[in-house]
Amino acid sequence: MNFIQDLRLLLKSRYPIILINTREEERLEYMMKNHISCLDNEKVYCWDFVDGYTNNPNDNGYAQRNPLLALEFIEKLDNRYLNLFILKDFDSFFRDVGLIRKLRNLSQIIKTQSKNIIIVSCKVNIPYTLNDVITVIDLPLPNLPEIKKEIKRLSIALSIVLDIELVNNLAKSCQGLSIDRIRKVITRTIAQYGQLDSRSLSIIIEEKRQIINQTRLLEFYPYKKANKDIGGLNALKLWLKKRSRSFSKQSFDYGIPTPKGLLLVGIQGTGKSLTAKAIANDWTLPLLRLDIGKLFGGLVGESESKMREMVTIAEGLSPCVLWIDEIDKAFSNLYSQGDSGTSARVFGTFITWLSEKTTPVFVVATANTIQNLPSEMLRKGRFDEIFFLDLPNNEERELIFQIHLKRIRPQSWQNYNTKQLSLLCNKFSGAEIEQAIVESMHTAFSEEREFSTEDIKIALGQFVPLAYTDKEQVENLQAWAASGRARNASLQ
Repeated sequence: MNFIQDLRLLLKSRYPIILINTREEERLEYMMKNHISCLDNEKVYCWDFVDGYTNNPNDNGYAQRNPLLALEFIEKLDNRYLNLFILKDFDSFFRDVGLIRKLRNLSQIIKTQSKNIIIVSCKVNIPYTLNDVITVIDLPLPNLPEIKKEIKRLSIALSIVLDIELVNNLAKSCQGLSIDRIRKVITRTIAQYGQLDSRSLSIIIEEKRQIINQTRLLEFYPYKKANKDIGGLNALKLWLKKRSRSFSKQSFDYGIPTPKGLLLVGIQGTGKSLTAKAIANDWTLPLLRLDIGKLFGGLVGESESKMREMVTIAEGLSPCVLWIDEIDKAFSNLYSQGDSGTSARVFGTFITWLSEKTTPVFVVATANTIQNLPSEMLRKGRFDEIFFLDLPNNEERELIFQIHLKRIRPQSWQNYNTKQLSLLCNKFSGAEIEQAIVESMHTAFSEEREFSTEDIKIALGQFVPLAYTDKEQVENLQAWAASGRARNASLQ
């Protein structure tokens, strides 16, 4: 059921007050006038604090800067017609005890009349005393058919001829943007290039990056890494390769369910974050990074609201990869945290979404520790698979040396004895191997010469890896994985 159907059902069922969570006021008004009022012979009145009531010449400007008078207008208006009242940002006045009482009284009165109140708000923040009075519904961002329709409309208005393939590519790139943002980015492209073509896609991506970064919840993360940049992890790479076309139309037609995601557990520096970037690159999907600590706010209900906002953004940009780094820091010892249950509620919302989501958002969560994570997160159905990324074996360490040396010395990397080096760094992580190479480069550069295998040997000898400095934690994690609770990312 889509938004229009949901809203029509609520109105016909005589739900007196409905709060629609959206930033797209203009689009919502258009939908009301063209899909609700025309079909139901319903009159629409719009009110905001500055301009009062609009849409009706006889009442223009009425109840300016007076929200209580706006409610009295609804109560007194002639009941012979179906009337729909759109009150913009009315939730800003929910701190007023008199307005809350008036809304509760009005909700009882209009149940027997042909009237409905719709409150339009950018944020869901309903006081407890109005929970049983107000019904909340979200206006989703434009879907693919809506975006295509808008692009075609703009192209006709601007006398630009577009082929079907370009319309499809532009529409897919615009997913996650509001109609107003789509109009702006299309006109910006035309102003810059004089036409719409493949160059428009980079401008659309930059627009998305700015919008997402403004939320301060998600980061539109750039990626330049691929599976070939990861040394080893062959079992994980094979698993990902089998699912590389899972978000295509062919996969949907075949009947394959959309993959939910992965939980990558491992010792620090073994390539968990690198894998998230590589997935997005190899699958050609946008990568969103969630700093899960930013979900937790100080106000009551703020954290849950931020979680809903995160879900809305991610689903609006789907198909995409959602990377949640170090999820264990947010949800370890969940039920012993003294935060009045906020963490537990956020966690409950999150795992419910993981289990029930149908939109193509592939979640890649990483964790350095696993023992304190809630068991609910580890059970089947939350993630498609849990992989354990152990310290690299000898063959993988040699590959890691080769990858780094090829990147920094593409012409002379074969001059380095990677086989010998890999034998000298047992229990080193990939990140520690990279750091040893960097240290050897600093040494050689300070002496104004090229760094050598011998320099790397010296750096390795001076380095104390995490496997020794935090031996107990590393061994506990390896024992947990060896018990069969996760798949080894390296063994096929």
